[in-house]
Amino acid sequence: MQGRGGQPEAYCHRAMLDAVRYLVDNGTKWRAMPSDFPPWDRVYSFFRRWRDQDLVTEFHDRLRGRSVKRRAGIRSRARA
Repeated sequence: MQGRGGQPEAYCHRAMLDAVRYLVDNGTKWRAMPSDFPPWDRVYSFFRRWRDQDLVTEFHDRLRGRSVKRRAGIRSRARA
């Protein structure tokens, strides 16, 4: 992602992605996110930024591609 300068990000992108996946999987509301994840408002702002830059679609497509390859028995050498 292109930086805008300023302070470094306070949370790992993996933690943010895991939080979004948790919300989607469990159908919970943003404000009901467990305390194991970063604060809901920070996760939501990351999600909005990813959505606005079409990264959510890219994440989905990459994960779907891996799933399809795995079912077909094709192993990927490089991780996306």
